[in-house]
Amino acid sequence: MFRHQYLDHEQVLAQLRQWAGQHPGLAHLSSIGTTAQGRDIPLLTIGRNPEQKRPAVWVDANMHASELCGSSVALSIAEDLLALHAGASEVGGKPLPASMAESLREALFYIVPRISPDGAETVLKTGRYVRSSPVNDRAAQGHSFWQTADVDSDGLALTMRQQDPNGELVELRGEDGQVLQPPVMVARMPEDEGPFFRLYPEGHIVNFDGRTIPSPNFVGDNLYDFNRNFAYHWAPEPQQAGAGHYPGSAPETRAVMDFATRHPNIMVWLNLHTFGGVLIRPLGDKPDAKMHPVDRSIYEQVEAWMSAHTGYACVSGFHEFLYEPDKPLHGDLSDYAYYQRGALAYVVELWDLFKQLGIERKKPFVDHYSKFTRDNMRALHRFDQAHNAGRIFRPWREAVHPQLGAVEVAGFDPRVGIWNPPPERLNETCQSQSAAFLRVAALIPRIHLEVVGQERTGDTTRLELRVSNSGYLGSVGLPSAQPLPHVEPLRLRVEPEGGARLLAPTGGRVELGHLDGWGEGLYGGPTVFGPWTRGNGNERFVTLVVQGRGRVRVGLASCRIGEYTLELDVNG
Repeated sequence: MFRHQYLDHEQVLAQLRQWAGQHPGLAHLSSIGTTAQGRDIPLLTIGRNPEQKRPAVWVDANMHASELCGSSVALSIAEDLLALHAGASEVGGKPLPASMAESLREALFYIVPRISPDGAETVLKTGRYVRSSPVNDRAAQGHSFWQTADVDSDGLALTMRQQDPNGELVELRGEDGQVLQPPVMVARMPEDEGPFFRLYPEGHIVNFDGRTIPSPNFVGDNLYDFNRNFAYHWAPEPQQAGAGHYPGSAPETRAVMDFATRHPNIMVWLNLHTFGGVLIRPLGDKPDAKMHPVDRSIYEQVEAWMSAHTGYACVSGFHEFLYEPDKPLHGDLSDYAYYQRGALAYVVELWDLFKQLGIERKKPFVDHYSKFTRDNMRALHRFDQAHNAGRIFRPWREAVHPQLGAVEVAGFDPRVGIWNPPPERLNETCQSQSAAFLRVAALIPRIHLEVVGQERTGDTTRLELRVSNSGYLGSVGLPSAQPLPHVEPLRLRVEPEGGARLLAPTGGRVELGHLDGWGEGLYGGPTVFGPWTRGNGNERFVTLVVQGRGRVRVGLASCRIGEYTLELDVNG
């Protein structure tokens, strides 16, 4: 269902329960916390022996309530993973190299298909615009503000227009000079003739004085934009709209940070949004020149796969996605995941609406949202009629508002067609994103612990152990993550049992440092001008000397890569 329609909270849970029931030992359903309204925030963990910590991948979606498409993409990634474990050789309808498939089977995946169940439920069931949470817990509520409500009792709270000679909007005319039907509202120009309109959320004005109409707020009638409430580079209102009371003050964002803190093994992080058809990578607060050069080269590999499998543009958050020049966003999740958790993290704005409308690529990309012309609106109207069953633009219906008098309602609904793709195109988005992202997820470290030599002399056994990494990324993850406190070096622990006694290493512990990966990005590594490769920093060798007979338990661990164990018989 999720590839062809948008699911409510119970439907999402039902799908997750079904997978957990069908795949015991591989798929485990739990919750990272509860929302402000008491709903579980579901987590699906996928991987062999899901309780064993090892390099992991995180996928989240729908932190912005109206951005429902991300939930379907997250569920599609989960479904493709389960199919890989069952022997499939492709993802998103595209063949996957065998080595990548095996890397994915070794990894752990933490998938949160809906960070904001409260908000998504409200958007789906009532049409009400919610940025993240429908709960208004701001202290200052004595002023006048818009509160969404169903004015005409049709079960939905969408939009509302009112004629006003000083209104900022006018009905768009087609190339024949006639008003488009259903009407499309656009910004008024000096040469336009009326009638003119103002557009409001369908609802009421709280604390209305009978005269003053407040401006609607972009976060709706509540406080939060969850993507401004994370701990990295957080800033309060008014410096950052939607910031919340303090970092993690929303239970939903706090649950994500709590989980990430307890799981330092997360190496790759995908944050799914809509809309635009673009991948937004770090850095969000600094120019590219400040980025670790190998990090940058690794992101170029990510961008190559994204372009090949989705056709999406790939842009720097700082260079192409600031709403105001030189004013970085504060408290967003992908910067938190990159800077504080050391993850290969990025945002995807799903649904390439601009490409569907024939709009050429703008630089900076963020201008697509603000520089939307009348010709673009005409193209959107044509698209809505031809490919979206007229879901966006609808006839306006007359209604009587208890505070404003005569109004018209329900003529504009951006939920499907603008904020999210038509259901008929949802599977296409799911497939292409899964094909691109699971290639990125396959870059994680692949740690091995093995015996490469054993020799018995009298009552003493000499064991040669090899610790290695056959993965693309090093055991630190991205190179820039190495200084972070949770990116601790690998350590080997040896515990003899029975009649065995450990002679070396002394104390049974060896600090191994970190292991290199073989990848250095799309343009990293050897070149025609410098063809030499690195040394064997991807491996370490440890010699054990054991006296007597019994067993030896060897553990390799760090909180970054998890724990790997060997149990060896020492019986001559």
